[in-house]
Amino acid sequence: MFGFDTDLDAFKIIAFVFPILFIFVFASIFLTLLKVLKQWNYNNKQPKITVPATLLTKSTKVIQHKRNQYIMPSPTSYSLTFEVESGESIELSVDGLTYGKFIENETGILTYQGNKLIHFER
Repeated sequence: MFGFDTDLDAFKIIAFVFPILFIFVFASIFLTLLKVLKQWNYNNKQPKITVPATLLTKSTKVIQHKRNQYIMPSPTSYSLTFEVESGESIELSVDGLTYGKFIENETGILTYQGNKLIHFER
């Protein structure tokens, strides 16, 4: 007769796979949170520095996830590269709203801490 074999019941498979998927998702969230907290802690331990600077470049990085023929929504990271008066280039991570407020070759007073932009006054 047609049907499921009693040894390979769909409920048994789900009961086996679900905990593994739950642990994988929980571990991914935990590791991402740990990475964010580590970067936050690093930035907060750095001194706040205020220097004259020029915005050299704006850049974005898009990570595309392609599954079969569909392109999945992708996270985008934004960064601004400033040149300070000593000639050193500093790349700072920003969010999308902050990224859109800047124009390349602007000059002003830059305040940053670690790799976090605090303020840029034109």
